[in-house]
Formats: sequence, C-alpha cells, structure tokens
Amino acid sequence: MPKRIFLEMHNLKNPYTGFGQFNLHLLRGIQANNDQDLRFVVHAQDLKPLKAEFGNFFDYKYYMGLRRYDWARITTKYDVWHSVNQNTKVEPKRDLPYVLTIHDVNFIEEISSDLNHPRNLRFKEKLARASAITYISDFAKQSAHQHFDMPKVPEYVILNGNPTEKLLDLSSYTPTTQLKGKYLFTLGDFWERKNFHLLVEMLVHLPEHQLVIGGNDSRPYGEKVRETIAKHGLENRVILAGRVGDEEKQYLLANCEAFLFASMREGFGLPPIEAMKFGKPVFLAHRTSLPEVGGEVAYYWHDLDPQQMAAIFKEGMADYHSDPQEKSKALKAQADSFNWKTAAAAYIDVYKSLL
Repeated sequence: MPKRIFLEMHNLKNPYTGFGQFNLHLLRGIQANNDQDLRFVVHAQDLKPLKAEFGNFFDYKYYMGLRRYDWARITTKYDVWHSVNQNTKVEPKRDLPYVLTIHDVNFIEEISSDLNHPRNLRFKEKLARASAITYISDFAKQSAHQHFDMPKVPEYVILNGNPTEKLLDLSSYTPTTQLKGKYLFTLGDFWERKNFHLLVEMLVHLPEHQLVIGGNDSRPYGEKVRETIAKHGLENRVILAGRVGDEEKQYLLANCEAFLFASMREGFGLPPIEAMKFGKPVFLAHRTSLPEVGGEVAYYWHDLDPQQMAAIFKEGMADYHSDPQEKSKALKAQADSFNWKTAAAAYIDVYKSLL
C-alpha cells in the first residue's frame, strides 16, 4: 500500500503570491513524477480548482481555520507530514515524521528580532518538531542559521522551479492593461521590501521609459507607491496593473523591454526566472537570494539609489543590445536550469528518507 504524505497547503488560497505559486507548482511537479510508492493528501480550502486540474491524482482534506487550535488539530496518522511553509499555524496532533520547508526568516526583521516574540516562538516550535528541513535557497538556509539554533536533523537546499515552464499561445490575446508603447515591467506582492517606489523614482532619470507594476496595489504599501507617482508627476508613465493572471503575466513579460526587481529581501524570487524564460534583460537588487537566481546573466544594483539604478540600467541595456541574440539565449538557459519536476523529485526523496 502506498505511503501517505500529508501536504499542508492552505496557502493555495492565495495563488498570486509567492507561497501560493510554490504550493501549486510543487503539486504539478509531484504529479509529473508520478511516484507510485506514495499517495499525497492536499490540505487546502478551495478544492474545486484543484480537483478540476488534478482529478483523483491527489486525495484532499478540507482546510478549516479552527485547525490552527490545539484542540482541533488533525489526528489522522500519516506517514510523513510536510509543512510546506514556515508560517502555517496548522500542526498535526500526533508525533509524525515532519518535513519543514523554510522560504525565509524575514519575520525577524519585519516583525520582531526578539526570539521570545510569539511569531518566533511558533517558528522555534516547528523547528523542534522537524525531522528534516528543506530550504528554497542557500540564502534561506544561511539566514535561518544566523538567527536561530537549528536542530541537528538532515537539511536540504532544493531550489524552486520556473513557474513559466510552458509558454502560452498569446497570438490572439488582448491585454487588459492599458499599455502605451514600450515599457519596463515589475511584478510582486505589494510589500515595502519590494521597493516599487524606488523604481518609480528611478523613472525620473529615464524620461523615455514607462513602467508597469503588477500586483495587489490595494495593500497599504500601494498608497506609498501612488504618492511617489504623484510626487514626481509620473501618472502618465507608471501603470498599476493590479493582480495579473497567467495570460496577462506572460503577455507583459513577452513584450516588455526589461524586467526590474529591486526587492530588499527574497527567500528565492520567482518573477525574475519567469522573465528570463522570455530572454528579457533582468535587473535585480544584489540582495539576499537574488544572485542565486540571476547568476551571471542578470544585471545587478549594488546601490539602491534611484539615480545610480538608472545609470546601471542604461549600462545593462547597452550591454544586452550589443549581442541581443546571444544574451537572450543565455537568459533562457538560466531560466531552464530551474525545473519543478526536478525540485519535486528532490522533495519526494526527502519524504522517502523518513519512511
């Protein structure tokens, strides 16, 4: 009988966030591996789209918020429990072989560095429970070890795959974003660390360019971005596209001049990989995990001063256009080095190591 692996994936409810994308593409990678020795149980809230895509390949358990409380924890005995991100409050009632995936420990800087803060205490409880720990980047591993006493259990760095492995047919697609000619593109959740406001300020020094920002700009940080746009009179050159679906995202990536990602903190950083899939020049903050993603083919901002960023942008675009065919080829090869089937196979190996 196949061993049962429980996947705590309630973050699937937010498919446009990094956690949501990770959960969804890990499922696709697991399905692609089609390991007959294991049976996977997906713990999620909105099961209809999952069943529509995956059918009965997976078993499903409906997520309820009350499962966060000790008295309502899941009592079923699974062979392995995978806490697919470090933030979930859902835990098993039983003592089970337990895999913890750490994406980042940004909460140390963004919430509290006091290790007795409830957020950090919850993370330490997860560490104490872990039978194996996986990290999505070397940076995630290094930062976890920097801030916490890590348990003596097997540790693995498993790099994410590329969410845009399949290019869609967009020949008859009409974008919903009102574009006005050539543009630069950035994409991400609207948190302060994404530094979208710095990209707006950089645009002051690039008078011939427009900027499209994709993401949920209804968050509080969206107001700061709008204030920055108004302050510099850039209403006609900056477009807030809101959340974008797969077709819109691929259209914006395929037709932009370059992709920009000035984030201060990333456990991994999926959007730059997606942009490289289209052979687009990519400009990244030289921070945290982003050099692991961009490798030698990306252009980097070591100084996040908008004027300096504009200068690096001009230099990078000149370099890219010196041999666009070869540069594009190298970018696509970098993107293809990140594969979800390969990543999922590594997770499957971790599960089997605990059986």
